[in-house]
Amino acid sequence: MHSKGIKEILKKIKYPKLIFLAVTFIPAYLIFLNQDYQPFHNLLISLGYAGIFLAGFFYSYGFTSAPATALLLILAKQHELLPAVLAGGLGALLGDTVIFLFIRKIFAYEIKSLSKTKIIWSAEKEEEKILGKYHKYFLASFAGFIIASPFPTEIGIAMLASMKISFKKFAAIAFLLHSTGILALLLIGKAL
Repeated sequence: MHSKGIKEILKKIKYPKLIFLAVTFIPAYLIFLNQDYQPFHNLLISLGYAGIFLAGFFYSYGFTSAPATALLLILAKQHELLPAVLAGGLGALLGDTVIFLFIRKIFAYEIKSLSKTKIIWSAEKEEEKILGKYHKYFLASFAGFIIASPFPTEIGIAMLASMKISFKKFAAIAFLLHSTGILALLLIGKAL
């Protein structure tokens, strides 16, 4: 297929950036599926709290959250708890900031357009019927759960970014949620 044919196919795709984002998870998962982490693990240990910061940063991204979770569990025994939580939380906040700004700037039009589709509109109306005036709180809580957990943070951040939350509020929420998740991982790692 020549480039003109590819361009025509891409023009017919309604949400190309969102689809591209989803497709990037497939090779990322395959890359990290069978990788030996020992050299990277040794490097992070030699970096001290900067290694925890890097693990926190990678904890923010869906395709690297599983290896980052494993690294945080392993690194927990070599570091003091409070400084490790702060370092990991700040690293995760940096990763979240990149995602948040990327979604707010690059995906804004597609998210707005997607929110006006019949299926999304219908789902939102059903959610409002079921949850009433609390539906926005439910959405924010669900986004927070996703951000705090090792699940793909991009989904939770996209949910918050679409809610017209200020960056300052987002940063405070993201830091608190990721720090809580990292604290839980470090406590589990120390117990193992």
